[in-house]
Amino acid sequence: MKNLIIIGAGGFGREVLQYALDTQASSNAGEWNVAGFLDDNANALSGYSCGYPIFGTVKEHVVSDENVYICSIGDVRAKLSICEEYLNRGARFINLIHPTAIVGRTCKMGTGNILCPFSSLTTDVAIGNFVTLNQKAGCGHDAVIGNGCAVSAFCDITGGASLGEGVFLGSHAVICPGVKVGDYARIGAGSVVLRDVKAGGSVFGIPAKKLF
Repeated sequence: MKNLIIIGAGGFGREVLQYALDTQASSNAGEWNVAGFLDDNANALSGYSCGYPIFGTVKEHVVSDENVYICSIGDVRAKLSICEEYLNRGARFINLIHPTAIVGRTCKMGTGNILCPFSSLTTDVAIGNFVTLNQKAGCGHDAVIGNGCAVSAFCDITGGASLGEGVFLGSHAVICPGVKVGDYARIGAGSVVLRDVKAGGSVFGIPAKKLF
């Protein structure tokens, strides 16, 4: 049985801990048990009674075959950088799929992804590596989600839409059918994206418009 280590002990890290424990207790339990966290802030869990320790810093941790990993860092660039470094050091990442998440039988995904409670991939959805799909976020048929994307709660990525690498979607954002969102773009909470968004762009509103 492997030890599951969560990289990042912030707010989302504590949520991921709960989802991992839910998964561990379910009929879909993997070949791992939750062990604890890595975080550069040794006091990240002060004041919280989560019951799991911080083993050390992200930078100084020695990767071991006894461990598997999941990354809960919110910043997409930092997350991808750390995960790529860990992969180069031989780390093995799992896909953490909450028991209430729905994954269609024809969907494809890479590694290191987090599918939170009641998130869904319908049919022929393709997601890359280190993607977070938060609570009740959904991806319609033939959607494509690039590496490192952070999809907040209640987002709707509709049929045939695609997100490039490192895209951030704020809560309740809607990506309309066939729309393409470029690498590292940011979509504001509650926005409805009707047109393609260029790489690095930030849009907000209904319909979503360029901020800068």
